[in-house]
Amino acid sequence: MYSIDQIYIDGAFVRPHGSERFPLHNPATEAVIGTVRLGDEEDARCAIAAAKRAFPAFSRTSIDERIALLQRMHDAVAAREDELFAAIVEEYGAPSSRGRWMAAHAANVFRDAIDTLREFDFERRMGSATVVMQPVGVAALITPWNSNAGFICGKLAAAIAAGCTAVIKPSEMSARQTQIVTEALHEAGAAPGVFNIVTGRGDVVGETFVASPDVAKISFTGSTVVGKSIVRASAETLKRVTLELGGKSPSVILDDADFATTVPLVIAAGFMNSGQACIAGTRILVPRSRMGEFEALAEAAVEATVSGDPAEPRTEIGPMVSAKQWERVQGYIRKGIEEGARLLVGGEGRPDGYDRGWLVRPTVFTDVRNDMTIARDEIFGPVLSIIGYDDEEDAIAIANDTSYGLQAYVHSTNAARAARVAARIDAGRVMVNTLTHDPKAPFGGFKQSGLGREYGRFGLEAYLEPKAVLGL
Repeated sequence: MYSIDQIYIDGAFVRPHGSERFPLHNPATEAVIGTVRLGDEEDARCAIAAAKRAFPAFSRTSIDERIALLQRMHDAVAAREDELFAAIVEEYGAPSSRGRWMAAHAANVFRDAIDTLREFDFERRMGSATVVMQPVGVAALITPWNSNAGFICGKLAAAIAAGCTAVIKPSEMSARQTQIVTEALHEAGAAPGVFNIVTGRGDVVGETFVASPDVAKISFTGSTVVGKSIVRASAETLKRVTLELGGKSPSVILDDADFATTVPLVIAAGFMNSGQACIAGTRILVPRSRMGEFEALAEAAVEATVSGDPAEPRTEIGPMVSAKQWERVQGYIRKGIEEGARLLVGGEGRPDGYDRGWLVRPTVFTDVRNDMTIARDEIFGPVLSIIGYDDEEDAIAIANDTSYGLQAYVHSTNAARAARVAARIDAGRVMVNTLTHDPKAPFGGFKQSGLGREYGRFGLEAYLEPKAVLGL
């Protein structure tokens, strides 16, 4: 049993002022595996004060000094990869293959930030002015449970590269991952107060961060509902805000696609991270002329997809993170049936052979209309909707008929045609015949999928303010 009772403030591990104990679960067994003591408003204020004290000196560090710190952070987190991987599988329930990528990603983001920093121009000549990119101030970084370690490290790497100090509120459901990452980052030897980590509830620690006049920047990844509340609260002090929120990503399969290669990619896009991914391709747009062919291949592919024990190498879909999330997904499956969608494969309940654990049967609906609840709401589980379309114009219209716009997928054997369709889809990223990630490319969403961008040059600039100096 884990008993986590420390947070990290001003360069030291300290006992929280808060006294609430939050249970940690293994979602594959539903067993309680430990508890974490949560920070409260006073802890959040102490963290902000430490970051504020550290900012003047850290904001004046050289590029070489920041690169050196980022490299030490990379090395320290990379050295704990195996331990972090084990925690991701046990605490979050990620399948082994996904968990290994997630553990490595947490270290790699520091190296990516170094690459961006080396190429970034902090001083530019524009007309008669010299424009200097200046760190914005104390940044509050609020991370979700579906990739907790990676988000902590990715957001912190961007803040450090820019010369900002940080206060971090990670998900309380991922406290073991947070503990490992915090210990590693401490070993990197940053000056006290440069980063501070307070595990706590969003409506306690998170709200204190957002309300503080000493916090200049918010970077939040999570639900659209919470993102909107952050914007409202941040308006009081006009904080700079980056939000990476929900998605209902379309996979647009054009009528010339090669289904033999397309179907595995489409199913993988829909079920990535056990469906608990904002970028999951959960709306599958298929030409009506080839619907039967696609359904047959998709059904076979999903039936072969293993949902089960995340520690087993064959497992592709792990459990939902909590009982609440499991019930949410079950409710959407029921809703799909009630609204008249046809269940192609899967359905309610656990996979065969399991009577415990928050496991979901991989589920695909067909005969789905784009106005159905399962096609509108972000389910955050392995539940996909097949939607028929008549022609290319119809496909584009359906793809864009959503309040979200985070990511999209286009499949075609004609590169020029795929590029034309991709250009008309309202999404921050569009994948053409691939599932990939480029750390230099901006990531973020259109519409209610968020504000601003992360990664690469755009992600770094989100932590900077341009200052124009004239007369020199």
